[in-house]
Amino acid sequence: MAIVVRLDVMLAKRKMQSKELAKIIGISEQNLSLLKSGKVRGVRFETLNNICVALDCTPADLLEFEPDA
Repeated sequence: MAIVVRLDVMLAKRKMQSKELAKIIGISEQNLSLLKSGKVRGVRFETLNNICVALDCTPADLLEFEPDA
């Protein structure tokens, strides 16, 4: 897939654990883990918005486009 999720990088920069972020944005730790690993096919804009608010970042900080080889 050409879209790479960089949520783990932002969590590290903000010194926040996944468990804490999941609680703040109101999703399960399991769903957040799936999102972090890129194993989801989509994400709701509301969830993306909540992550950006919690981590004080933009969607561009979380998602990166890497063309397939």
